[in-house]
Amino acid sequence: MNKTALITGASRGIGRAMAETFAAAGYDLVLTCLHHMEELEKLGQELESAHSVGCRCFTADAGDWEAITALFSHIRRLDVLINNAGIAHMGLLQDMTPEQWRRIMATHLDGCFYTSKYAVPLMLAQGGGHILNISSIWGNVGASMEVAYSAAKGGINSFTKALAKELAPSRIRVNAIACGVIDTDMNRCLSEEDLEALRREIPADRLGTPREVAALALQLTQSPGYLTGQVITLDGGFI
Repeated sequence: MNKTALITGASRGIGRAMAETFAAAGYDLVLTCLHHMEELEKLGQELESAHSVGCRCFTADAGDWEAITALFSHIRRLDVLINNAGIAHMGLLQDMTPEQWRRIMATHLDGCFYTSKYAVPLMLAQGGGHILNISSIWGNVGASMEVAYSAAKGGINSFTKALAKELAPSRIRVNAIACGVIDTDMNRCLSEEDLEALRREIPADRLGTPREVAALALQLTQSPGYLTGQVITLDGGFI
């Protein structure tokens, strides 16, 4: 029986690259998105055909408890949970509305809680598993004009470390990847000048790619069982 991975926010960017990488490794997939279901379903069909794996696609808002409850009603086995769904917000804190703040927290931090709450019993039933949270370097050090995003990712880092301690006796590992500047649609809000300025600050002299994040994600699921509770930075030496 193939292992099963749930990847949230899988229609584009990092999530899409992870879906492709895990399918190539022989995983059956459960994929979610919120706004690009047509793209996601097309991806699922392509992965099923190319890799002879199962791929089920669902519309689900990561920050909506009822949506995640409905999603897990369709899942009976889960080996890997990847909490990847995310949204960005740039602007002064004083200009941010409570609704915008709540949306950032719900999508990033609440989403990790909702999916993990349902994933843990499934993993306990089969004697182990891996929860992987996609975080950010801004959760490590904070970013001006991205206070809410930084706070949410910082919360994910602490969530990762605490849950790893809670679940280590049950052979469920919990880790996170703190991504640097990755070449995805989330950064399309930046001008070419801003992206070039960022590139010059990165010792690797380039932005990271979604496939690099996906490759690390797969490596973490294959790493020794003693590796848990870690927030691993992938940023080209930026921070």
